[in-house]
This record gives sequence, C-alpha cells and structure tokens, in this order.
Amino acid sequence: MKKMLRVVLLLLLVLVIAAGVGIWKVRQLADSKILIKEETIFTLEAGTGRVALGEQLYSEKVINRPRVFQWLLRVEPDLSHFKAGTYRFSPDMTVREMLRLLESGKEAQFPLRLVEGMRLSDYLQQLRDAPYIKHTLKDDEYATVAKALDLEHADWVEGWFWPDTWMYTANTTDVALLRRAHQKMVRAIDQAWEGRMEGLPYQDKNQMVTMASIIEKETAVASERDQVASVFINRLRIGMRLQTDPTVIYGMGERYNGKLSRADLETPTPYNTYIISGLPPGPIATPGEASLKAAAHPAKTPYLYFVADGKGGHTFNTNLASHNRSVQDYLKVLKEKNGQ
Repeated sequence: MKKMLRVVLLLLLVLVIAAGVGIWKVRQLADSKILIKEETIFTLEAGTGRVALGEQLYSEKVINRPRVFQWLLRVEPDLSHFKAGTYRFSPDMTVREMLRLLESGKEAQFPLRLVEGMRLSDYLQQLRDAPYIKHTLKDDEYATVAKALDLEHADWVEGWFWPDTWMYTANTTDVALLRRAHQKMVRAIDQAWEGRMEGLPYQDKNQMVTMASIIEKETAVASERDQVASVFINRLRIGMRLQTDPTVIYGMGERYNGKLSRADLETPTPYNTYIISGLPPGPIATPGEASLKAAAHPAKTPYLYFVADGKGGHTFNTNLASHNRSVQDYLKVLKEKNGQ
C-alpha cells in the first residue's frame, strides 16, 4: 500500500513538474520576440480560428513552436480574441504584443502621396499601383470618376482633389480615397472663393481653380505665386492672351515629348493659351494651398510679363522691351551653365 502511495506521489510530482515546465515554456514563448527580421505585413482572414492562426504564423515564419502557441492561447485565453484584418508586425514585438495587436483591430496604415502639380490621371495611376487598395473603378476616365463620386459638376474633375499624404487600411476602395481627397479640396476651394479679393475676373470656382493650377505649374517659389497670379489677372483684364506653356503641354496630352516647339505653340487646342483668349476650359493640374491662395489674392502689380531668371526664380516686367531683355539675360545664364 505504501509502495503504491509512493508511486502515486511520484507520478503527481512528475505531473506537477511537467506542468510547471509546460507553463514556463508557454510564458517563455509569450515573452519572446517573434521571428521576423524586418517589418512584415500580416493578413488575418475572417473566420480564422486558434489552430489556423497558429499554423499560419508558423508557415509564415513568425513563430516556431505552434504547439506551445496553442497552449498559450489556453493558458491565457484573453489573448485568443483576435480580429480579421491586415496588420504590421515589427521585429521588436513579442508574441504577446503581437496577439494584443490582433485583438485591438488596429490595422496597418499605408500612405498614398498625392502631389500638387500632378494631374488626376497621375493620381489614378498611383491608385492602380498602390498596395492593398480595392479597385472598383472600371477605368480611369474622368467621366467614370465623376459618376462614381456623384459630382455636382461632372466636368469639374481635374484639379479638384486635395494633394496630401493620405493614409488608408487594406481593402479601402479607390473611390473612398478619391472621395476623401475631393471633399477636402471642395472645402478649401469654398473657403478661398468666399474670401477672394473683390473684382477678380472669374465666372465661377472652377475658373479660380484653373488659375491656381496654372500658377502651380509656373512656379515653385512660394514668394512669387501672388506675382505670377497678378500677371495673368492683369492680362485677363485687358484682354491679353495668357500665353503660358503649361496650358499648351496639357492640351497636347500624350503628344508631348518633353519639349515644346514653335509649331506646338501655334497648334490650336482648347487649352492652348497662345491661341485662345482668356482662361482654358478647366484646370491643368492639381493646385496646392499656396496656389489657391494666390489665385484668390493676387498681388497688385503692373506686371504683364515674367521669365525664368536661371536661378530658380523669375524676372517680372511691365513691357515687352524689358521682357525681351530679361529673356536674353536668361539665355545667357543658360549658356554659362552649359559651359558654352
């Protein structure tokens, strides 16, 4: 009888030790770092259970002890409440921290940078190339975008999307991102329109955005934008053609090869401001906030001309003779830069 009791006690001791070792292994796994060496995107599908999660983590080399992992979820059941989504794992993360992240539902954020001065067609290509975006637009036609966003003015599309770095989670739709960018731009345009200088020669908001887009393409120097705006406003007021190269380039579309010829300037398009009078029919790019401000509040100057000065800025003039001299100065600077 005593012998049997000793055996039972010995077995109990072995079980206690084994349980202790098992719990120690479980705790050790929970507090150990996951195996990845760099940031990793991990997608957990809806309906994934404990066993499937462990197998997925093991197959993707995030953990190396799937059986111990299952015991961890039993010993600490509060770690087993994970949510479907796409997450970002970092190398310094412990297994417990990883599970807490899966429980939180805080999915990975991805950036999409929409730069001022670009066209909507550029943005649409970026959307096509961006990871984890759900594409719902059947094509990249502007009319398709206008219909998907149910725009009040179907032809007010180019230039009406706020340039910024937009963050999104996996499976965000292209339309949802475009809607966010459009709504913010509408608010900015409305604010600029309401606070605009009196007497500006714009018939509607889209014409102000058109002017802002031209300013955006003509100069990257913040301090010059209101002066550039003044040149175009002064020309509009006296019926002088705008004669701005970026409008010609926009009107050429895919025919533009990086260089403008005299023939290009003389070829009529709806956007060629060497041929047409007044503003082109719509924006030629997406303006930034500074260009919108300049279009709404141009400087009060007598300038009718400007040309690059070869140093990153522009020289402004009131008459053609002075402008031509500035052009020659610019050409001289270019020759010196090219060692001629």
